[in-house]
Amino acid sequence: MNTNQIKAIAKKMHVDTTAADKAELVHRIQRAEGNFDCFASPINGICDQTGCLWRDDCFESARIGAH
Repeated sequence: MNTNQIKAIAKKMHVDTTAADKAELVHRIQRAEGNFDCFASPINGICDQTGCLWRDDCFESARIGAH
């Protein structure tokens, strides 16, 4: 998911998008949802959040060190 798509989701949820990169936007959305702000943090490709909207991007961001 690209940053503009994530910003659109954030705005629908009334989440501030000011001065935030992709990872920070997802963290803000996760917190607004009442979830852990764990985007881009799986270790060794392990995550138990199988239904997470961000799962694929999360693993990719963690792999490239985007966070």
